[in-house]
Amino acid sequence: MDYIFLANLHQDFVIPEDGILSRILHKDEKVNITLFGFSSGQELSAHSAPTPAILYFLDGEAEVQLGEDKVSAQTGSFVYMPPMLTHGILAKSPVRMLLIQIRAGMS
Repeated sequence: MDYIFLANLHQDFVIPEDGILSRILHKDEKVNITLFGFSSGQELSAHSAPTPAILYFLDGEAEVQLGEDKVSAQTGSFVYMPPMLTHGILAKSPVRMLLIQIRAGMS
C-alpha cells in the first residue's frame, strides 16, 4: 500500500515572505490534499468548488468568508465546506493551512 508520511508540516513547508505558495501532498480520484502558505495580507478571493472541502489552520490568523458569514480562523481552526459554498481567505498574519478536497462519489 502506498502512503505518505511527513514528519512535520511546520518544518517541511516554509511560508513565503510575499505571496501564496501551495504544495500538493496527495492527489487521486477520491481526494486532493494541498498545503498552503500565505504571507500576511495575502488573499484568496471568494470562489466556490463543486466538491466538499475541509480547511485546517496549522499556523496563523485569517479571516475566512463562508457564504455570507465571516469568521476568524486561528491555529487549530477547522472548517467543513459543502459543495458550492462561496468562500475566501484573507491572511491576517502568516498562515499555513491544509486544504482537503473530497471527490468520493464524483463522476
